[in-house]
Amino acid sequence: MSKYDIFFHKISLIISLALLWIMLSGHYTPLLLLLGLLSVIIVTIISSRMGLITFDQPILQLYFIRFIPYGIWLIGQIMKSNIDVCKRILNPNLPINPCLITLHLSQASTFAKVVYANSITLTPGTISIDLEDSSVEVHSLSATGAEGLKTGNMDKKITHAEAAPYV
Repeated sequence: MSKYDIFFHKISLIISLALLWIMLSGHYTPLLLLLGLLSVIIVTIISSRMGLITFDQPILQLYFIRFIPYGIWLIGQIMKSNIDVCKRILNPNLPINPCLITLHLSQASTFAKVVYANSITLTPGTISIDLEDSSVEVHSLSATGAEGLKTGNMDKKITHAEAAPYV
C-alpha cells in the first residue's frame, strides 16, 4: 500500500470519527468542537502507532461516502418495514409466520458484509442471526419479509456501493 493510500485512509478515519463525535455529542460550541477534533486526531495517531488501523479493507479516499445513497434507500426500507410490522401487530388477519432463510453474500470486503447483516437487523421484522464468509442466516417475521430479502435488492445495492469508483 502506498503512502498516498495510507494518508487518505487516515484522513477518512479522522473525518468518520469527527462526524460520529459531532452526531453523538450534540454540543456545538467552539471549545467543545475543538476538543472533539483534538480527541479524534489523538485517537487516530495512537491507533496508527499501535497498529490498530487495518488496511485490508478498501477504505480509501472517503470510502464511506459511497454508502450515502444506500443509507437513504435503507431509511425508506426501514419505514416501509415499520408500517408492515405495525399492520401485522394491529390486524389479527395478517399472518405472522416466522421463518429462517439463508442468503448468499456477493460482497467482497468484510466491511460490506457487516453493513449488509446490520442493514437486515435494522429493518423491522428481520434479524441477522449468523454471518459467515459467504452467507448470512436471517429470521423473518413473515414470508413477505423473507421474499423481499430473497430478491437481492439490498445485496445488490451494497455490492454496487462497495464497487463504485472512488469519490
